Amino acid sequence: MKTDIHPKYVAAKIKCACGNVIETRSYAGDMSVEICSQCHPFFTGKSKLIDTAGRVDKFKKKYKMK
Repeated sequence: MKTDIHPKYVAAKIKCACGNVIETRSYAGDMSVEICSQCHPFFTGKSKLIDTAGRVDKFKKKYKMK
């Protein structure tokens, strides 16, 4: 078996945009993510509607929804 061919498995911190920090171990090292289990709608039960360029309003207007 060859020696010194495997990457180092080091302690890593995963930082979310919401401010949550998760400490784990990884080959990649420190990472930053946009969404985590503390702020994801599936896990929190809160629904987030992100209106990009008025698409939600355009949809509601098209189908005459209030």
